[in-house]
Amino acid sequence: MKKFLILLVLSLIAVFPGWAQKFGYTDMEYITSKMPEYKLAQDEMKKFSEKWAKEVKDKYGEIDRMQRAYMAEEMLLTDELKRKRQNEIKEKELEAREYNSKIFGMEGLLFQKKKELMKPVMERVQRAVSKVCAQRRLDILIDKSSDSGLLYTNPKHDYSDYIIEELGIDLKPAKTLNKEKIGATTEPAPAATTPTAGKNSPKQKSTTNKLK
Repeated sequence: MKKFLILLVLSLIAVFPGWAQKFGYTDMEYITSKMPEYKLAQDEMKKFSEKWAKEVKDKYGEIDRMQRAYMAEEMLLTDELKRKRQNEIKEKELEAREYNSKIFGMEGLLFQKKKELMKPVMERVQRAVSKVCAQRRLDILIDKSSDSGLLYTNPKHDYSDYIIEELGIDLKPAKTLNKEKIGATTEPAPAATTPTAGKNSPKQKSTTNKLK
């Protein structure tokens, strides 16, 4: 349904060219990957997920031990004791399934915890999105990281960096660091100075290629 609505919007834009100036897209995965608070929320989610997964695993481990103990003693048990042990195992299995559903179900504790941790992060992003759309006079902004069915996007319509700037995240240090690393790996070893060394050195060629 979401994909159909987005395709409908794009069709309307094609029919009414005047809308083109009010259309843009963004990449929410790219934006949130630059947010320290998003990474912290993900780390917290991982801790809860691992803790609950271990609890579920322990419950099924206990069931496995009960089953193996029952199989080892089955020949020595009376019919009444067999039924009792079987019922105990079934109760433990039901308990484990219910606990697993409670944690990892559609509306389980993990889902609720994710909503709790991500809510302030996504509210901050939404405020930045709304402000950028107002400043740039956009009527439509599509998230290209979702399943929108976009086959091509023109980079001039990408407003992700504007939203990151609105969030107060500085990308310059990361870009500068990457350039320094690239320069360090491409710089050749010192060579003897010749009258023509300054014109065609490998370092200068590499810099020229980058500028192109």
